[in-house]
Amino acid sequence: MFEIYDVALIPLIIGLVELMKRAGVNKRILPFIALALGIVIGIVYVANFDFKQGILVGTMLGLAANGLYSGTKNTIDKR
Repeated sequence: MFEIYDVALIPLIIGLVELMKRAGVNKRILPFIALALGIVIGIVYVANFDFKQGILVGTMLGLAANGLYSGTKNTIDKR
């Protein structure tokens, strides 16, 4: 079951994606990596291998991480 403290996983996903970005991964695939990380974390950690719930929660985590990252980036860049 998804608990409120599991929201702390979103910054973790952002941090892992940022590490991949600095390692030279193509920026176009980073949102897909965040989504994949969210789904894996959702299945393994949050839903304890309940695939339906894990995919649902993981998708939410990955998309939230993408939105938080791009929203912060767009606010800071102001282009």
